[in-house]
Amino acid sequence: MSSRSFDVIIFGATGYTGRLVAEYFFATHGVGGPVKWALAGRNLSKLQAIRDTWADADALPLIMADAEQPTTLRDMASATRVMINTAGPFSLYGSDLVAACAELGTDYVDLCGEIPWIAQMIERHQATARACGARLVFSCGFDSVPFDLGVWFVQQQAMQQFGQYAPRVRARMRKMHGVLSGGTFASVGAVEAAAATDSALAALLNDPFAYTPGFEGVEQPDGQTPYVDDVAGSWVGPFIMSTINTKAVHRTNYLQGHPWGEDFQYDEMLMLAAAPAKDEVPGLAGFSYNEGGHPQPGQGPSQAEIDAGFYDVVFYAELGEGRVVKASVSCDEDPGYLSTSKMLAESALALAFEVDREQTPGGCWTPAAALNEALIARLSKNARIRFCPEQ
Repeated sequence: MSSRSFDVIIFGATGYTGRLVAEYFFATHGVGGPVKWALAGRNLSKLQAIRDTWADADALPLIMADAEQPTTLRDMASATRVMINTAGPFSLYGSDLVAACAELGTDYVDLCGEIPWIAQMIERHQATARACGARLVFSCGFDSVPFDLGVWFVQQQAMQQFGQYAPRVRARMRKMHGVLSGGTFASVGAVEAAAATDSALAALLNDPFAYTPGFEGVEQPDGQTPYVDDVAGSWVGPFIMSTINTKAVHRTNYLQGHPWGEDFQYDEMLMLAAAPAKDEVPGLAGFSYNEGGHPQPGQGPSQAEIDAGFYDVVFYAELGEGRVVKASVSCDEDPGYLSTSKMLAESALALAFEVDREQTPGGCWTPAAALNEALIARLSKNARIRFCPEQ
């Protein structure tokens, strides 16, 4: 790929999260430096307006590409080493771009949490991506980087301390504040609409092994019923993102050849101050949203709402005989926007410059299986995300 014009192209840069990714790239790499990058979208005038807000950015290339014009997607994918896709809902606008990247050997990252679509992309493109050398890494935002990498990190701590991996890991959201976006609402709505008319799709949403074709592991813990978790020392309840993240974690184990065991168990829940009320559904705790009128795709929170964001997840790796290894992943920035934009950008840069193809060949990957130590180092250094062993 040495002949390609760009290291990274950001597609969907006029959307809310896409613009944050673009702003992060400009702040950290400028224009005309060693990282060759470009903005892409279907509206050049909007891309120009973004570029015009930055000083001395006139040389930054702009690319017209439209999800409804596959030839423009192929032209774009052929021009870069890594594609960042922020244009969702992905089930509506992402399939042709993934196909182009798979066929052209272009590495790809996104922030998708649309379970049926990811499962479909794995089924359709795993063989082609492997043959063509494209590393396709889904869910490189808040879903599912802190959770997928958090499990990987605590498992490394378990191996260092006890010489073995844990067959059981619990993730517990200790505290969080974030804002749900218009894009998130649109993506969730697209998935719910599809599942409502397709029973097989609905079953896929509830299958923790939806991303591990040909492998069905053991029964997993119930992450939906509140209870007193003695290991965490807290009441716990359901967490809205667990359905997405648990699938990524099980695929990470699968892609690595099941080092954590074929009977590995994993769940995610919210830590609660007390037992929830009878009719309370705590799964959205920590997220701000307006039930009467949610934002539209491309819209997002105010700067004040972003500035108020944070998250802190603790992981318990249980090895039996009372042995528990504890670690946390935390950040003092908004999870769904500011932190997500940095995770997505750093995932692309890790693929472009640090993760060799012998370690991570072509195929459909998770963040932890593909990027692990390289991404942890980047996020720790550049994105204010802390990976910490705990007592």
